[in-house]
Amino acid sequence: MIHRSIQQINDMVNGKLVKEKYVSQGMIKGVSIDTRSIAPGNLFVPIKGERFNGHQFLADAVKSGAAAALWCEDEPMPAEGIPLIIVKDTLEAIQQLAKEYRRQLPVKVIGVTGSNGKTSTKDILAALLGTQYRTQKTTGNLNNHLGVPLTLLSLAENTEMAVVEMGMSGLGEIKLLSTIASPNAAIITNISEAHLTELKTKEMILQAKLEILSGLRENGLFIYNGDDPYLSRECRILSMLAELSSSPVLQIATFGCGADNDIAPASCTVEKQGVTFTLQGEESCPPFFLPMLGKHQMYNALAAAAAAKHFGVSYDNIRQGLLQVEATGMRNELIEVKHLTIMNDSYKSNPTSLRAALDTLYQLTGYQQKFVVLGDMNGIGNEMETIRSHREIGEELDAEQISCLFTIGSLAEHIASAAKKHFPEERIFSFQEQERDELIAKLKMLLTEETIVLVKSSRKLQLENIVNTLLKSTA
Repeated sequence: MIHRSIQQINDMVNGKLVKEKYVSQGMIKGVSIDTRSIAPGNLFVPIKGERFNGHQFLADAVKSGAAAALWCEDEPMPAEGIPLIIVKDTLEAIQQLAKEYRRQLPVKVIGVTGSNGKTSTKDILAALLGTQYRTQKTTGNLNNHLGVPLTLLSLAENTEMAVVEMGMSGLGEIKLLSTIASPNAAIITNISEAHLTELKTKEMILQAKLEILSGLRENGLFIYNGDDPYLSRECRILSMLAELSSSPVLQIATFGCGADNDIAPASCTVEKQGVTFTLQGEESCPPFFLPMLGKHQMYNALAAAAAAKHFGVSYDNIRQGLLQVEATGMRNELIEVKHLTIMNDSYKSNPTSLRAALDTLYQLTGYQQKFVVLGDMNGIGNEMETIRSHREIGEELDAEQISCLFTIGSLAEHIASAAKKHFPEERIFSFQEQERDELIAKLKMLLTEETIVLVKSSRKLQLENIVNTLLKSTA
């Protein structure tokens, strides 16, 4: 984590030290925006939002051992006696601090974005790079305008590789994050319906994701999904320009199942334990195994492998790294307790990621029953588009593969309604958000030996609570 003197921190953010409260020998070790997690020696950065103001909690930060704090110039001066660095805006200051700290480090940064798969790709890539380099990655979901600065400021001075996830809620955000992180390589996993509500079209989502190139260093590497129609169409001209340039400012690599991609599988087998695949053009190379569920995870592994190879990681180490992936929770987790198996994919849902999860479920064998619990998919367009997307999922559900369908939420009700056209009605159960307990009771009543349950929804419904209740009652 960042370890600098208070004077150095002041210089990095172009701030103004309050002299009467300035400790000349004071040192900062680490940064926190939350008084509940402050460690002694931290720099406290109070953030102002619509409903909160972190400046009100300076006393708590001091009690927890904060060594200094950034302070907005329009806030009243506090009584607490720790060094204050006065800035125009604390959010902009922490972003500037992270940008400058990243500039001072010799670390290589790989930025990862995309509509789906960016967290899994980050986790896989960190494991691959970790076989040869001192590597850190974004923890949890710190992928926004605050999370990326905090990730960079958490890097140890001797970190050699940093894998930084970049999310967004609209145009301009990834441009800001890329400018702060200044990546040596950038990955776009795919373009799908996520954020359609905010950005209206997939073309606009694509433009927002391409902002990751804004801060890419000269002669940096851009890796994208060559099977994605939006990415391949837009990025083809970038590839042509890179090939024609005598001194390219950009290197490009593609991944996917299409044979014309730079890295592509020759074979792929999906099993309960994970995905096994081989690579085209590497016939003498033994198969790779990724202990994560679904063919879509192979795409994430291909993207990660392309980046790892660029930075000199051998195929032997890539194979080893795949076995060591530490995945972020609630994303295609397979949890087994006695006779029950749960596919916990409750963190997010959109049509593309839901279809991938269903495809994975269909390929798994050895179960007497397959239950599907689906909640609302939020943020995928206007009301008409959202309803249509839910109905399309319902129409596509395979009645031969799914024993029972459970939906929860007013939007997911459209999935159930559309599924009734080809599902026996007695196998469909639809509940409103406040009827969570009734859903759990009905599901438990129908459980028999060797049942697998897929649970997937947008974050708003917090369906991990259903997962936890089922696990507790089965243990």
